[in-house]
Order: sequence, then C-alpha cells, then structure tokens
Amino acid sequence: MKPVKDGDRIVANIYDADYVPFEMESGESSGSVLQLDHSNRPGVGFHIYKMEPGLTTTPHQHTSNEEFLVISGDVIDNDGTVYRQGDLVLMKKGTEHSSYTRDGCILAVYIKTPEVAV
Repeated sequence: MKPVKDGDRIVANIYDADYVPFEMESGESSGSVLQLDHSNRPGVGFHIYKMEPGLTTTPHQHTSNEEFLVISGDVIDNDGTVYRQGDLVLMKKGTEHSSYTRDGCILAVYIKTPEVAV
C-alpha cells in the first residue's frame, strides 16, 4: 500500500474550522457550511451545516433526496417535527419545508442537487 500523498488528504475540525455562508440558488443566505470537496457548490454533496441560535431556514424544496444527521442541538421543522442529537433523517425529493433552531445546531448533510426556494 502506498502512503497518502501530500494534498490527497484534507482534514478540518467541525468545531473550529472556517465555515462559509450557505446561499440558496436565489441568493438568499441561510446558515453556514463547511465543505472539503469544492468540486460542488457549497451546500451540495457532503457537508456540515451550522445554524446559529434562532435561525429559520428559507422555505425550500429538495430537488433530490437529502440525508442529515443531527450532530448537536435540535432542529424543528415547520410542521412541528423535532429532530434531536443523534437523529438520522431522510427528506425525499420534492419535500418542501423550512427548519428552525432554538439553541443552534450542527448537521452532517448529504444532498446531490441544490435546493430551490419556494
């Protein structure tokens, strides 16, 4: 087995890395993302999504399935569903919703295509 070459491994700590603003296709900003693979736009592919306390996301529709794991905090969907630390969630393509966090949260997210505002 060959050793990993310089530049073939990127490591970032989700608690102290620099996040960038997450922007919807419409240009609206909602939370921030940490993403190591920059071949996709921020918020597409695998990424860490951070919501500051009191943030409500822009109402949006998923154009592909989205999976997320709540790493810390909690998230409340517009229909009142609460996701807590440790919850692994699948939102199917076509799902429309917005989310709110009381105390802030960190999510590990995978989505193939950008969300669109509704």
